[in-house]
Amino acid sequence: MSEVPSPKSEGGARCPVITGMGVVSALGDDVPAFWQGLVGNRSGIAPIDRFETEGLRNDLAGQVRDWAFDPDEFGLDEAPDLAAQFLLTAAAEAVGDAGLALEPGCVAERVGVVGATNFGGAPSWEEYVAGLLEGQAAPELFEEFGFHSGLEHLISHFGLGGPVELFSVACASGTAAVGAAADAIRLGRADAMLAAGFDALAPTPLAGLSVLHTITAEHIRPFSADRSGTIFGEGSAVLVLEDYEAATRRGATIYGEVLGWAENSNAYHLTAPDHEGAGMTRVVRSALEDAAVAPESIDYVNAHGTGTQPHDPAETVAVKAVLGDRAYEIAMSSIKAAVGHMMGAAGAAEAIATAKTITEGVLPPTLNYREPDPECDLDYVPNESRPAQVRRALSISAGIGGNNACVVLGAP
Repeated sequence: MSEVPSPKSEGGARCPVITGMGVVSALGDDVPAFWQGLVGNRSGIAPIDRFETEGLRNDLAGQVRDWAFDPDEFGLDEAPDLAAQFLLTAAAEAVGDAGLALEPGCVAERVGVVGATNFGGAPSWEEYVAGLLEGQAAPELFEEFGFHSGLEHLISHFGLGGPVELFSVACASGTAAVGAAADAIRLGRADAMLAAGFDALAPTPLAGLSVLHTITAEHIRPFSADRSGTIFGEGSAVLVLEDYEAATRRGATIYGEVLGWAENSNAYHLTAPDHEGAGMTRVVRSALEDAAVAPESIDYVNAHGTGTQPHDPAETVAVKAVLGDRAYEIAMSSIKAAVGHMMGAAGAAEAIATAKTITEGVLPPTLNYREPDPECDLDYVPNESRPAQVRRALSISAGIGGNNACVVLGAP
């Protein structure tokens, strides 16, 4: 097997590394629950019970259930927007997992965050508008529904004094956040960064996605011939990325390296990818070039895999175009039938699943796969997890507006 030497492993500067992870999802409110649910072939998708679903295309979603949030734990007088609650909880797990000394009231000048969200404080928006119509609008809700409000709570609680960015590039946001956080470290602008995706289910976003028919009227079935659309989910996923030398000096656990990444646009259509997958092909190829690794060195692909008719074949085409024959030798799976499409958190959650795949040696399955599709002819790990040795992997995301992002992760 030929391989382009990576300067990171040939005496050059090491890539940013993952030292902490946190998740809130439909499978549970921490990484162990999330991971055990994935490899246990379980799905957290069920009927929504938090708000009325009449008029929506489907009442199913990856809802976070049995949720309890204690504002006192974060020095808050009252609970913030639901998406911010998810974000703070996942971040606390990730920071604790990394062993970072981030204390309330102290400013960590070399620690920053790149956030990712599609709908910001959508639940607060719904509540604010309902109050407005009744002449009882609550000003504090106006503050909470901004895209930036969740990050403000995060920055304030953890004293993040480093670079701050917020991505909202549709469903590519979470993956782009991981890449941008890695760049901040590679460029010497920070010693540690949080890559943090967050979103919560709410009627207005789901109504719009229902009108677009992005949501299936049945069940989500990625890569299966009988697929008819996606199912959305909620939650948060946070990764702590650090400079390799700094992480090593303090004895941090390293879950993997962020070898490279890329983002681009299809420049084709508001919602649909071009059938030939040209934009996704370019983003995967660019990510591998940024990582300085050869396509044949990739052992696994964590796919965007939405279960929509146009996307899954286009993503398959892109992977085959870049990996060539290697695409038929490795596995490629989607976790969206397990947790739903987590919107701005999707790419970050999938990066965590990819890192766990590398460290644990288990491939998460593509649930609800029923019928082979001639246009989707790769190994999608149908319905059941399986063991596999993975040293390098791709995690791919794509979104409305033609946004694409891809991150290359490697074993520590």
